[in-house]
Amino acid sequence: MLTKKIVNILIERGLLNDKQIVDLQNKANTSSQSFLNCLKQSEIVAEADFLQIQAEVLHLRYCHNLEDKEVPEEFINNISLEFCRNNQLIAIDIEDGVFYIATADPTNFYALDDLAGMLDSQVQEVIASSHHIKRLIDKAYHATADTLGALDDLSNEDTSDLHFGIEESEDLLDVANRAPVIKFVNSIFTNALQKRASDIHFQPKTDGMRVRFRVDGVLYDYIEIPKENQEAVISRLKVMSRLDIAEKRSTQDGRTSLRFSDREIDVRVSIIPTVYGEQVVMRLLDKEGRLYSLEKLGLNSDDEVKMRELIKNTHGIVLTTGPTGSGKTTTLYASLMQIDSDRKNIITIEDPIEYQLAGISQIQVEPKKNVTFATGLRSVLRQDPDVLMVGEIRDFETATNAIQSALTGHLVFSTLHTNDSAGAMTRMMDLGIEPYLVSSSVIGVIAQRLIRKICPHCKEAIVPEEESLREIGLTMEDLPDGKVYYGKGCEECMHSGYYDRIGIYEIIMMNHEIEQLVLQRCEASAIKRLAIKNGMQTLRMNGAKKVVEGISTIEEVLMVTQRDV
Repeated sequence: MLTKKIVNILIERGLLNDKQIVDLQNKANTSSQSFLNCLKQSEIVAEADFLQIQAEVLHLRYCHNLEDKEVPEEFINNISLEFCRNNQLIAIDIEDGVFYIATADPTNFYALDDLAGMLDSQVQEVIASSHHIKRLIDKAYHATADTLGALDDLSNEDTSDLHFGIEESEDLLDVANRAPVIKFVNSIFTNALQKRASDIHFQPKTDGMRVRFRVDGVLYDYIEIPKENQEAVISRLKVMSRLDIAEKRSTQDGRTSLRFSDREIDVRVSIIPTVYGEQVVMRLLDKEGRLYSLEKLGLNSDDEVKMRELIKNTHGIVLTTGPTGSGKTTTLYASLMQIDSDRKNIITIEDPIEYQLAGISQIQVEPKKNVTFATGLRSVLRQDPDVLMVGEIRDFETATNAIQSALTGHLVFSTLHTNDSAGAMTRMMDLGIEPYLVSSSVIGVIAQRLIRKICPHCKEAIVPEEESLREIGLTMEDLPDGKVYYGKGCEECMHSGYYDRIGIYEIIMMNHEIEQLVLQRCEASAIKRLAIKNGMQTLRMNGAKKVVEGISTIEEVLMVTQRDV
């Protein structure tokens, strides 16, 4: 009867026709699903239209928006996040002992009955869209992860038993009926992810432990943990990472996975003993994080053309250089995404695998299983690859294998730790590679840094001092309106004036003149001077252009670049 009434109204309002009904009925018969479920999944009718009609037929209230709704605390304390997510329901009010439950499926009677039992109260359905319900669930359970409140609870807890289990991939927001130490640690992770942190530092001191977040490359203090709670927190982090709780005098490395809303977060953990206790650093890798296209990296038009030329090659080595955390892997991923993986066999060897790329075979370095960059590269050559990416060249064996791969018809991408692009040539020779092999195999070197972008929410124009302009090679005439921009500081950017980062680049394309300097074992400064003469923009020049364009500040460019030779 319910289905028939809903279908009749949909037909009357011109939202459903006879052919669609027949197709949906056939799908329902073959999939063993109800007609209404097939109708929802088909998206023939907008969810809002369908739910309003369903509410009308069932004589239930329909909520267009749940933004102003507050979830009762009694509901959060008794109902798990997992139950709400699995059944797409959440309480939006309580009145005279009756919980009003927003649901996208009022026919899910079993879940509603279970809910009434868990709450020991009556429940009344209110229909709302699944999108609004999901947002309210996340908002409600975020609110329960209040770090200071969790710290107060932790201070009153008996921490003698610290062996708390962990699921394969624990949901950070699911803190109902959890021990205070779990709530506290989860709240730290939750806040770190909300603030876009890439790392969390737990640093012991004489009188406690400092927690800091690295956001856009800069460390910010977050909270101080009292000394008496330090051991409980460290033990919880060890349990999460499947490390030895009893071992406190040697270094340990581990990993774990966490769920945050609908995101999967990979966490790499490093623990070292210090004078004041164990220090923990956790790297947060969002498995579904941003994958940048070549156009979004921050390359200027000339450098983008150079990058595309390098990617079109069928053989040779393309090196990216820069310190740890300068975005080298992101640049390599963006390059690989430009190559047609349907027509070419692309294999990567990484440590760690930061993002999963469709159509590309990715190998995780595992030294304990004898899978290193060198051995992995030697093995994958038997897999008939067209393109290879080696996470890092750090020794003679890896460098030799990479060069041999390039000379035998493979396009190889890899990274080195040098200060600039010219230094990559001399670094390869320092590893023991002969100059003639470097000059014949390396086709291009990309040096890069990440600079912080001005926060768009508090961006303001100012007239700069001419002296500071000269430091980055600019004059007042180079500025379109005689002004530069900076961030005043606001809540959105944690009062730093910066929000997010962008790359600056210098790219050397190998040519006959540079090959001759390499063969003569010339210094990196000589190679760089020749590259500049041939039209290369240095890191500082590239950063200066970002200042003119109002993307970053003079101070930021000066901080991450060196004076040009």
